[in-house]
Amino acid sequence: MPTDHPLLIIPFSVGLIFIVVGFIMYKFPPKEINGLYGYRTSASMKNQERWDFAQVYSSKEMMKMGGLQCLVGLIAFVYQPSEKTGTLIGLGIMILVTILLFIKVEKKIKSKFSKKD
Repeated sequence: MPTDHPLLIIPFSVGLIFIVVGFIMYKFPPKEINGLYGYRTSASMKNQERWDFAQVYSSKEMMKMGGLQCLVGLIAFVYQPSEKTGTLIGLGIMILVTILLFIKVEKKIKSKFSKKD
């Protein structure tokens, strides 16, 4: 299989981006709630304690999801679909992993913090 197949390129490159961004966010988390940088959802921005937790947890999860995407990209060396199918699978995996990341982080925020704050 050529190394320019979409099923290899899309998940692997997006996975690397997730790993790098997750690492940067983990090492340099935003200190204060802001609208530019960090894991920003209504749940994470309710107060500083939630914000701090969400930054650390989301960055760790982002690195895990990036690793998962890289592994999925390597499946392209075994499973060899057409380019169109590979593109659809690659994009589908990217979207699914991104949604899964948000679901995991939001559930963790909800379980860790009460609705009182």
